[in-house]
Amino acid sequence: MMAVKVVESPSKYVQGPNAIKELGKYTKELGEKALVVVDRKVMSLLERRIREAADGVEFLFEFFNGECSKEEIERLKKIGIENGCSVIVGIGGGKTLDTAKAVAYFMSAPVLTVPTTASSNAPVNALSVIYTPDGKFEEYLYLPKNPDVVLVDSRIIAEAPVRFLVAGMGDALAAKFEAEAAYRGTAENIAGGFSTVTTLSLSQVCFETLLENGYEAKLAVEANAVTPAVEKVIEANILLSGKTGGLAAAHSIHNGLTELEETQGLYHGEKVAFSVIAQMVMEDRALEEIQEVIAFCDSLGLPVTLEQLGLKDAERDKLMVVAEAACAEKETIYNMPFPVNPEMVLDSMLGADALGREFLFS
Repeated sequence: MMAVKVVESPSKYVQGPNAIKELGKYTKELGEKALVVVDRKVMSLLERRIREAADGVEFLFEFFNGECSKEEIERLKKIGIENGCSVIVGIGGGKTLDTAKAVAYFMSAPVLTVPTTASSNAPVNALSVIYTPDGKFEEYLYLPKNPDVVLVDSRIIAEAPVRFLVAGMGDALAAKFEAEAAYRGTAENIAGGFSTVTTLSLSQVCFETLLENGYEAKLAVEANAVTPAVEKVIEANILLSGKTGGLAAAHSIHNGLTELEETQGLYHGEKVAFSVIAQMVMEDRALEEIQEVIAFCDSLGLPVTLEQLGLKDAERDKLMVVAEAACAEKETIYNMPFPVNPEMVLDSMLGADALGREFLFS
């Protein structure tokens, strides 16, 4: 019997300059009273634009407390239920949006996501990454559906610090390599089926878009400009990378890195970028292919060595903590098409570090 393949997608994806003006229009399609989960800093910067876009929808604003934790999800769910909210709106970064999606799931309510950075594919995927209150990875919450509406204002994205866009490229970089691993493997993807040719093709388009437009987009955002290159990279970071459906070693290694206090100041995509190189080493990919990814990361300022992750002179025992966490039960590293163990992960990280150092100092 042939395996069932599944591809997932948000119901509606909207992107463009000043798209925030459509917030009320799209929220009204989902419900009349919205619990708006928003970053405190984002609210201070965008409050006027958000309120002007309400279009008759009642907004109940609640500030996000900083971590997508079980405690925060429960707190917000209680507020939503007590106030009779029928739709959840998340406005902010990846952890804010993951929290909003989880709250909507536990309330059986629709959800609209409004990313203010293009730092991950959290706005579109059917997944919430759950952390402990002190920022360590805890588990994945797999959701039964993607967000109902994803509203991306590219002008707002370009106003954010460029580091967010660059980190998003680090995260999106994983799409091609994890999708290929998942496609070759026998594990189900996060949509509950096997990967499709469609998702595999989209992951390649995502990779090519990043390589062709990434550096130009970085320069444009540094100038607070919305150019065609910026629009393409935003779409790659958020939509294309979120439709590949497969996670593998790179994100597991990222999760392992969160165990170390030295990496806490790094963004998700910054840790993923180095983890992609480690996965490529693990897969025994061609040296030229690995060097291409290292050169791309370095051109953007993404980490390519352990030192750049804050782990200079880290002893083997400390790195083994990362490797063992990456191989925890139910981790996505087991989607790789071959057996994996902590020693293999550790050696791949050290190998990636050696290649990164050789590139930087050659």
